[in-house]
Amino acid sequence: MTNVTPFHIAFPVNDLAAARHFYGTVLGCPEGRSSDQWIDFDLFGHQIVAHLKPGAANEDNLHHNPVDGHDVPVPHFGVVLEMDQWHALAERLRGAGIKFVIEPYIRFKGQVGEQATMFFLDPAGNALEFKAFADMSQLFAK
Repeated sequence: MTNVTPFHIAFPVNDLAAARHFYGTVLGCPEGRSSDQWIDFDLFGHQIVAHLKPGAANEDNLHHNPVDGHDVPVPHFGVVLEMDQWHALAERLRGAGIKFVIEPYIRFKGQVGEQATMFFLDPAGNALEFKAFADMSQLFAK
């Protein structure tokens, strides 16, 4: 793959302290700028911003679509990692006691686009997916 320009995404959280712990400590994202209303994090070179939106966690607002026999939560965001990074993150999350929406596994095994994937929620109910490809040329393969 060529150099990828970092993406930016802003998303709601209902507790900045919980977001700081989850993204900063559990996921290991370095913290950037912040205020009493938002926090910037470096998610594998991408800028994600947790914005305070008081209220209940939004887990109940998730929709699910079937993919490879699993109910994939929508919306979700995440990063495509190198396979060794993906395995290390899966172990880090397990060690932190994170409950997976979809446990780490290999999706589309033996097919075009075979990939490792896992889904979990942050404390505000935002769904995240992290994936990896043994062959990164399969990222957009049909």
